[in-house]
Amino acid sequence: MKIVPFKYEISKVCTRCVMDDSVPGIKFDENGICTYCKIHDELERKYPLNEESHKKLLQIVDKIKKDGKGKKYDCIVGVSGGRDSTYTLYNAAKLGLRPLAIHFDNGWDTEIAVQNIENACRKLGVDLHTHVADWEEFKDLQRSFLFASVPDAEVPTDWIIFSVLYNEAAKNKVKYIVHGHSFRTEGTAPLFWTYMDGRYVKGIQKRFGTKNLRSFPNLNLTKYLHYSFIKRIKQIRILYYIPYNEKEVFKILENELGWKNYGDKHHESKYTAFFQSYILTRKFNIDKRKLHYSAKIRNGQISRDEALEIIKQDPFTGGEELLEYCLKKLDLSYEDFERIMSTPPKTFLDFNTYYPLVKALQKPIKWGNSIGVVPDTVYNKYFNVNL
Repeated sequence: MKIVPFKYEISKVCTRCVMDDSVPGIKFDENGICTYCKIHDELERKYPLNEESHKKLLQIVDKIKKDGKGKKYDCIVGVSGGRDSTYTLYNAAKLGLRPLAIHFDNGWDTEIAVQNIENACRKLGVDLHTHVADWEEFKDLQRSFLFASVPDAEVPTDWIIFSVLYNEAAKNKVKYIVHGHSFRTEGTAPLFWTYMDGRYVKGIQKRFGTKNLRSFPNLNLTKYLHYSFIKRIKQIRILYYIPYNEKEVFKILENELGWKNYGDKHHESKYTAFFQSYILTRKFNIDKRKLHYSAKIRNGQISRDEALEIIKQDPFTGGEELLEYCLKKLDLSYEDFERIMSTPPKTFLDFNTYYPLVKALQKPIKWGNSIGVVPDTVYNKYFNVNL
């Protein structure tokens, strides 16, 4: 099958990072600095790296230990085999926490990712629970999102992981989910690049799918409110309080945990490697490298000129072999794939979601953000960008 050429086409780029006007809703100030740089600066002010932030981290850790006293585990850590989740698990263990590592096996793990997870858990003395999805069900859900023609085709993985973490936290009577997100290396994803909620997942599957989803949970709003306010499960992002230099992190993970690099960010999954580098860039004009490199520019880990040169290059390096592998695994014919690529793009606004309710509840959600129930990543994505 012929590979569609990669095109780098933009008209205006942020003067500080590499986010550009291909992002819906992005704005630039009088100095040409973008919305997402402003969000980053707000987070830097809220989570500065200094002696006080370290004290705050130790206070959080003490609280987790206190609430987990007498239990087998005091927190849940999601692991994918990738750099961020592995580094989060590493820090959680080094801080004296007793995490249960949770992995969601969606059928797309690379051998490197699986080995990274096993090595990290073994060397850190951490128990691992793997939630294995029924492949036929999960494949059907992934196909549904592809045929829906939305750029959110990673949501079947991302949202289900989120759902599994809450489910396992409740099952183990654990009050804390420790996440591996760091705004200093990942940034804040634009709303129209990735939107997800339980109603969205259910609606897409009902419209385009053929199977009922029984082998993995789909967190709806009622369950989320129950877990948050009744079970009092909170999300903690400890990397916000810890210096994060990518090169130094690589060395730590490689030397202490036997971790191996799998390539570009989030490419521990073959599907992610294919979808982000090929479908997103060709069909939706979305290049998530801009998000990650922009975060690193703001954090002083790469120059803007270096990043600009990198994103001009085609991110898809798998060739026909990876393309054919993914189509075969998803039971898609070349004709199916041509239809997927040629169908006009849609967004979550074309489907049934909780988004209208989220917008209507802006003030309560802001309050939830202030007490730690609604993460900064969620709040900033919805409400710090005027769309």
